[in-house]
Amino acid sequence: MPCLILAFLAGICWIQTRSELLSWADILCLMAAAVLLAVLRRQAALLLAAALFGASWASVSAQMALADALPYRQEGVDIAIIGTVDSLPHAFEGGTRFNFRVERVLTPKAAVPNRIALSWYGRQEAPVASTLPEPGERWQLIVRLQRPHGNANPHGFDYEAWLLAQGIRATGYVRPAGARNVRLDTFVPRPSHVVERARSALRRHILQQLDGKPYAGVIVALVIGDQRGIEQSDWDVFNRTGISHLVSISGLHVTMVAGLGAWVMSALWRRSFFVQGAALPLRLPAQKAAAITGAVVALLYVLLAGFGVPAQRTFYMLAAVALALCSGRIVTLSQVLCLALGVVVLLDPWAVLAPGFWLSFGAVAVILYANMGRVRSERGWRRTLAMAARTQYAVTVGLVPLTMFLFSQVSLVSPLANAVAIPVISLVVTPLALLGALLPAPLAGWVLGLAHGAVALLAEGLSWLSSGPLAIWNAPAPQGWIFALALLGTGWMLAPRGWPHRWAGLAAWLPMLTQLPTAPDDGAFTVTAFDVGQGMALLVETHRHRLLYDAGPQYAPGQDAAGRILLPYLRGRGIVRLDALLVSHSDLDHAGGAQTMLKGSTVAQVYSSLPGRHPVVTGAAKHTRCEAGHGWTWDGVRFEMLGPRPDSYLDPGLKANARSCVLRVSGKGGTILLAADIEAAQEAQLLQSVPERLRADVLLVPHHGSGTSSTAAFLAAVKPAVGIFQVGHRNRYRHPKKEIYARYGELGVHRIRTDRSGAVTLGFGDTLSITEYRAQRRRYWYAP
Repeated sequence: MPCLILAFLAGICWIQTRSELLSWADILCLMAAAVLLAVLRRQAALLLAAALFGASWASVSAQMALADALPYRQEGVDIAIIGTVDSLPHAFEGGTRFNFRVERVLTPKAAVPNRIALSWYGRQEAPVASTLPEPGERWQLIVRLQRPHGNANPHGFDYEAWLLAQGIRATGYVRPAGARNVRLDTFVPRPSHVVERARSALRRHILQQLDGKPYAGVIVALVIGDQRGIEQSDWDVFNRTGISHLVSISGLHVTMVAGLGAWVMSALWRRSFFVQGAALPLRLPAQKAAAITGAVVALLYVLLAGFGVPAQRTFYMLAAVALALCSGRIVTLSQVLCLALGVVVLLDPWAVLAPGFWLSFGAVAVILYANMGRVRSERGWRRTLAMAARTQYAVTVGLVPLTMFLFSQVSLVSPLANAVAIPVISLVVTPLALLGALLPAPLAGWVLGLAHGAVALLAEGLSWLSSGPLAIWNAPAPQGWIFALALLGTGWMLAPRGWPHRWAGLAAWLPMLTQLPTAPDDGAFTVTAFDVGQGMALLVETHRHRLLYDAGPQYAPGQDAAGRILLPYLRGRGIVRLDALLVSHSDLDHAGGAQTMLKGSTVAQVYSSLPGRHPVVTGAAKHTRCEAGHGWTWDGVRFEMLGPRPDSYLDPGLKANARSCVLRVSGKGGTILLAADIEAAQEAQLLQSVPERLRADVLLVPHHGSGTSSTAAFLAAVKPAVGIFQVGHRNRYRHPKKEIYARYGELGVHRIRTDRSGAVTLGFGDTLSITEYRAQRRRYWYAP
């Protein structure tokens, strides 16, 4: 059975890497072939049949999910709908977000997917502006929707895949429609609504008791699995110390709660023998009653946790053990693990796209492998301590290759941090948090306060531990053969006793840990234009130097392009240092992520046109003002500042766009002109002052293709072969303007839009090479 389940998993994984989905005819052929192979009943044939069944099942699920689509013609138009709030709402500055299950579409001839994600900004027009929408409420709303779309960048989060896995086929916002946005029912009784309303009540209760406490979000995450209240700065500490798996409802927590429920039931069931007329142990053995109770308690806890993959895995394993115990069957832990894996991917074929899936099942598999063939001769507390140490060692070592493959870094302080955090979180904080969530005030406040105090003390120690320069090890994401070699070495190190020279397995890690970031040759350079939405951010790389031109937009307080896109990309490439950060001007779509970049990476030099008191200027190790005429050479590549003019800083009435830093980069393979948000007046100044320096093979289109830039005279001087439009999908400014986009086309310029192509990498070597991320990593869920 385990081999068949793994083959089924392989078929599902294959589908999730395809650029195009199988047609219904192809699916029927695969299923027919699988049935024929299964009839042969030979081992190899059965394995292939299981893989074909997995591919067929994933294809059918995807076809059905993609069929529930929003028509293109209905993007951005007002649609009246009736439905229910189908998730735990999340408040943010200026509004709230929630999932909405559509029951009726009131607008004639409109078609809306069954499940959508909505943002409700302001809420002043709502009948109950002082309260958030509650799960299970029925509302009539006026909404504007769009098909799923997310930023597409290497080493970045695939938002479109995540929406598909959640069953969300459109996103949008509630229109300020006054009385037409109205609550129809306070609660619609459905099982999912009952669960989500209970989660909402527990969250509200906890936040009321811990009002203003900095780690209230951690307590909420441990009780109901909602991690959105945890600050990004806290996540940085948890990730650097390798304990982020504990700040959620993990398998360990589910097992602990289920075990407690089973123990209580066992004790009560056994004593019921002495209750006259009951004789419960004679009807059902206490061991079986305890196992069933443990599985039921685990299910309830997992439902409150939001049904995440680690919690699912634990519940399915506990349910399998309970089922085997009740039926009198003998099963091994490996069989139980594979059964849980099979159920997870059967119910959710897209679970394989989540790092948590591989980390969760990988951790249990490592523990089982590392303890295979161990002779447990220890007794009492020594045995418990030895088993705990051995398990921690196995998980720490066993997950290093997978962690490097998924996140391009591994925490060096993780063993020490987990040795302290596991008992504190699992044995102190989680029980107190669960108890406090169920108790009434003021008892709840006291108990939750103790849990919060323990988290605060732990966080203080973790913060100190994570602040060291050697807290984490960074390296580029390993290639396939390097990852496979590291897995082989890990298996060697964790092999049973008696295996020769287990320490030698460490040598197989060396290629993975000692990789260096790729770099162009001397005289050549590469430019990566990121898909950051409506904003700018480009990385220029020479043989030994790197410059980031702009840092992308700020999306919301505490959320920006640097944290979501740029730092993950640099981490995935193994880049820990930037030689320069150039912030063209102060607009938030260009400077919004600059402070996060300074905090998240080492930046040797900052160039900008920002005012002297700007936080980016004061936070920089070294700052130089952008001025025309300034330039330098790195590794045979010339960098020249063409603007702004020095006297522009003397004009306080000049807007930020007019003071944009214009940078020209030239090497043996060509030239790129980075023009930020200059407008027609600045283009005219450049034509007057440095017309001979404007010629470039590639132009970063000024001001995202605004109608105030890209004059005919300027384009005639630049004569670009390629124009890069860094724009956001369906942005409110309607950039690029149709007439400007057409102007580039009339001149024969190859036009590339990041909202359609994703991140774009330009290689200036012997020839100019262009790589578009969405085309290179095409997936079937991307919109055409």
